[in-house]
Amino acid sequence: MTKSIRAGIFTAKGEEVKAIQHVSRISSKDQVTIPANIRKAIGIEPGDMVAYELQGKSVKLKKIEPFDAAYHAALSETLEEWNSPEDEEAFNDL
Repeated sequence: MTKSIRAGIFTAKGEEVKAIQHVSRISSKDQVTIPANIRKAIGIEPGDMVAYELQGKSVKLKKIEPFDAAYHAALSETLEEWNSPEDEEAFNDL
């Protein structure tokens, strides 16, 4: 369940939190609904991947792009010039 509330200063477990615009309740399955306008603002849709970055006692939510295996395979083919036994030996100490 997501509720819209007026922006202002609120206390969350003894800490001041400024300009809270939405509040979500954690479900019994530890799930949270991301409000529609937040999803739209960061450009996420069903099936997209998001990352959670801890910043002290806060969390930053970011959209992430999935790993593109085909792109990385094509890129690794261009790096063959660095794939000799001598190169392996030189890079082992890094």
